[in-house]
Amino acid sequence: MTEDRLIDIEIKLSRQEDLVDSLNEVVVRQQKQITELEVLCAALARHLQNAGDASGEGRLAHEPPPHY
Repeated sequence: MTEDRLIDIEIKLSRQEDLVDSLNEVVVRQQKQITELEVLCAALARHLQNAGDASGEGRLAHEPPPHY
């Protein structure tokens, strides 16, 4: 191998390492957002469930109201 070719390979490897590091940071940030959204979604589901239970709307949609 010529020295120029070796230098080119080292430059490409260095750029790829930087790219992998950048992509890893993005994945970590997205995973944090996903976790936060899952927690928020679960809290919202609990809130809606509690609100439905409190107002009597916890019945199934096809179930007739009790006065029928």
